[in-house]
Amino acid sequence: MHDARYQHGLQQLAQVAGTDQPAIVAALADISPDLAYFTVAFGYGDIYARPGLTPHQRQLATIAALAALGNARPQLVFHLHGALNVGCTPAEIVETLIHLVGYAGFPAALNGIFAAEEVLRARGITLEAPATPETEPGERYRRGWAALEKIDGAAGQRVIESLRDIAPDLGRYIVEFGFGDIYTRPGLDLTTREIVTVAALAAMGTALPQLKVHIHGLLNVGGTRTAVVETFIHIAVYAGFPAAINATLAAKEVLRERDGTHPA
Repeated sequence: MHDARYQHGLQQLAQVAGTDQPAIVAALADISPDLAYFTVAFGYGDIYARPGLTPHQRQLATIAALAALGNARPQLVFHLHGALNVGCTPAEIVETLIHLVGYAGFPAALNGIFAAEEVLRARGITLEAPATPETEPGERYRRGWAALEKIDGAAGQRVIESLRDIAPDLGRYIVEFGFGDIYTRPGLDLTTREIVTVAALAAMGTALPQLKVHIHGLLNVGGTRTAVVETFIHIAVYAGFPAAINATLAAKEVLRERDGTHPA
């Protein structure tokens, strides 16, 4: 079964794993060698090798999806190592997990951070956490509203407006915390933040309206149609084809709504 797809996949997997003897092949050899083959040939030979996303973006999207799902810690640990192996910085990894707070919740972010701590400690890496700067009253909201307008545009503004007559404080928290505190942090550029956001939302599959808002957001901050679609194809490996199909159909609606104004 060691055909060209498998060999190509093995090369891709070796970059992520940091070794030309990936453990997954030996681990499955006596119980399901076919699953090992599919993992390598499809997951890496077909999917990871595709253009449209860099290895750096693929690994951060994978971490976001796995941490948001919260049901595959061994694979999350593997891909945390993988992110470092393909050149992601420890700060980018930590920031990706902090970013998930607004979409998958504090438990998912905390569990992801603890897994990252384990990986960094195993590799002898220490990370100095930057201090959160103090802000004047009202500054968080102003900063958050500016970020929301830039990233999500009219789609995000409609979300906040829709909450005014039922839960205005929720709208304020989204602006102040989600955008004022989180989106304005250093460590990830806006395009990467939106890639990890749509990856997490697509993987969870429980927030289609918010996924559409952030597909708009990814396009608004310079992401391409290719990056949007490629992120969802990539997610099929970790969250399954139904999640990937639903996210891609949501993207189709967003792109139609934008009437072809997105970059190619």
